Amino acid sequence: MNIQPVTRFLATCLLLSLSCTRIFAADAVPGQRVFYTGHSFHMFVPGMIEAMVKSTDIHGHKLVGKQGIGGSRVIQHWQVTDEKNTAKQALIGGKVDVFTMAPHLLIPDEGITNFVKLGLKHNPNMRFLVQASWYPFDLPAPAQGQADRRIKDNAQRDNAKIEDLQAAVDGWRSQLEAQVAALNQLHGKKCVFIVPAGDAVVKLRAMVVAGEFPGVTKQSALFRDPIGHGQGPIMVLAAYCNFAAIYRISPVGHIALERSVNAEQHAILQKIAWDTVSKYPQAGVK
Repeated sequence: MNIQPVTRFLATCLLLSLSCTRIFAADAVPGQRVFYTGHSFHMFVPGMIEAMVKSTDIHGHKLVGKQGIGGSRVIQHWQVTDEKNTAKQALIGGKVDVFTMAPHLLIPDEGITNFVKLGLKHNPNMRFLVQASWYPFDLPAPAQGQADRRIKDNAQRDNAKIEDLQAAVDGWRSQLEAQVAALNQLHGKKCVFIVPAGDAVVKLRAMVVAGEFPGVTKQSALFRDPIGHGQGPIMVLAAYCNFAAIYRISPVGHIALERSVNAEQHAILQKIAWDTVSKYPQAGVK
C-alpha cells in the first residue's frame, strides 16, 4: 500500500484544522472584568449582560461587582465611606477592565474625574464607560420665565415630539462629551467613553410613533412613571447599548433575558443599539 497519498491527505487535514483554529482564535473576544456603578436607569444592566455573555463565545468575563444608589450622581458613589465603597476597593485592587458610571443631570461630575484617576493608577489599560441616559421627565427644567414642559403624568408622553426629546438628549450629552474629552486629553489617551443610551431610546420612541415597533402603540407604554423608569423594551435596549460598548461587538443574536420582550422586538432593539453605538465615535466602537 502506498502510504504517501494518505500521509499527504492527513497533513492537509491537519493544516486546515490549524488554520481554522487560528481563524477562530483571532475572532475570539477576550472577556472583561466589569464593575458597574449607577442609578436606577442603569443598575438593571449587569444582570442582563450576564445572561447575554452566556450566549457568546466570550471566555473570561467576570462581574467584579456593582454599586447602585437611586437617583445618584457619580460623586455620590465616590463619597461612600471607604470601608463600604466596593467600587474604590475593586479599582485599588486592579481587578477591573471596564468600569461603568451613570451620571445624573449635573455635569461636570467630579466623581467621574476621581474614579478615572484612581482606576488608571492601578490599571493603566482599563476603560471607563459613562452612560448618557434618556432625559428624566422627558425635557429639562424651564429657564426663568418659561413654561414648564416636563411631564407630570406618564400619559403625557404620548404627545411628545421626537425633535424635542432629541434636543434634550443632545444638550445633556454635549456637556458630558466636554468632560470626557477633557479627561482623555488630561490622561493622554482615550480611556473614557460614552454609551449613547438616550439616543437609542429616542430612536425607539420614534419607531413607536411611526407604528414600526410591534406590540407597542404608545410612547407611554415604554415607561413605568413620569420620571422615566423603563418597561422591558427600554431596559433591554440600554443593556444592548452597554454590551456593545463593553465588548465592541454587535449584540445581534445575544438575548438579554426579559420575558416581556418578544423575539421580534429583541431583534429590533439589538439593531437600534448597534446602529446607535457603532456610529457614535465617543463610544469607542470601530
